Amino acid sequence: MTSVKNPRWALGLLWLAWLVVIIGFQVIADMRYDPDRPDEALEWTGNETTARSQRDKPYLIEPFMNHQVSWDSEFYLSIAIAGYDDPLVRTVEVKDGRELSLNYAFFPLYPLTIRAVSIPLSIFGLTPIATAVLAGVIISAVAALVALLALYELVKDELGDGSGIRTAFYLLVFPTSFFLATVFTESFFLALALGCMALLKRQLFFWAALLAFLAALTRASGVLLIIPLGIAWLNTIGWRNVLKPNLWLNQQNMLRFVLIFTPIMGFLIWRVTLGEAALMVEDTWFGRGLDNPQRTLDGWRRAIEALLTTNIPERRIYYGMEFASVLLAIVGSLFVLRRYPGIALFSLAALAAGMFTSAPQSLVRYVLTAPAMFIFLGRLGKSAVFDRAWTLGSILFLSMQAFLFSHDMWVA
Repeated sequence: MTSVKNPRWALGLLWLAWLVVIIGFQVIADMRYDPDRPDEALEWTGNETTARSQRDKPYLIEPFMNHQVSWDSEFYLSIAIAGYDDPLVRTVEVKDGRELSLNYAFFPLYPLTIRAVSIPLSIFGLTPIATAVLAGVIISAVAALVALLALYELVKDELGDGSGIRTAFYLLVFPTSFFLATVFTESFFLALALGCMALLKRQLFFWAALLAFLAALTRASGVLLIIPLGIAWLNTIGWRNVLKPNLWLNQQNMLRFVLIFTPIMGFLIWRVTLGEAALMVEDTWFGRGLDNPQRTLDGWRRAIEALLTTNIPERRIYYGMEFASVLLAIVGSLFVLRRYPGIALFSLAALAAGMFTSAPQSLVRYVLTAPAMFIFLGRLGKSAVFDRAWTLGSILFLSMQAFLFSHDMWVA
């Protein structure tokens, strides 16, 4: 494909078909067979994936659209309905002796958006949890469409309409793309991050900075959008002009320079309001943080040993997908670095944040927010052989992952 008559309309139809297929597949596959429990993908997942594991988690056992919620969905729904100190959510004792809800490990913007969208949806008479689930899925699905359109805008000048659509398609069929239609933040964050970069391409600096600010209230890696903002500013003024005094007398240049730091402002707002509690919960329960590099190194050592020596097949497959996805994202980012420096450096920084702040878990999901990988795949997709082979393999892994997620098994 080299040209498409109405590429945005085509993307919209492709997104709609993807949404129907993903949700429909999870429902139909659930009717046909069940997975073998428990899931031993990680050392700790066996106790969390038995037939009774979800019974003490009221936000995950609501029947309505239950295939679109699992794992972290519990916390987003809880915050949306009852706030951070919801008594229905587990607590953990942190270093200073306080009991803190696990909700504190999660950023506020996505659940607050669910709360806002739930208000008009209450007319359907669903339970509060079902209403919040519906709101979360709608937000994620619409955000996925925004992300597709933004990704297409970023690459269409280089790749053309046909390959631009293909690049977006590769995002839709990636093995963990079903997260874009669940109560998780991937879709929402990706829409904000890619939207920011697409607006920077059009030199709409203020609106790009606003989206970066919101992204920093959605996930910690949103603060890394300072990278494409800073590069866009330098490209505008000319890298060699930074030290010239007259540059700093120009009000527009100064305003744009200040706007570079809006994601840091968003991050600081979170840090002041929730950050202390969040960091303690992250460290104590989820094992994430920069203060214990030995824990991260031990996690990587165990992961490599499991990949190479374990006799537990699901664990080997899980870590194989983790390492393969990270390698693909790194290689892809490096290959597009010259033409898309802001996108590539943001992708590499986001990967590093996921890789070096905890043991290697969920990386195959985190790479969804490394857009340089999909641009790289879009370039490779000009080869008909690669396009068909990648699409076939990616969809098969996607179906496996989507099915496992719908049964609350560990996939990312």
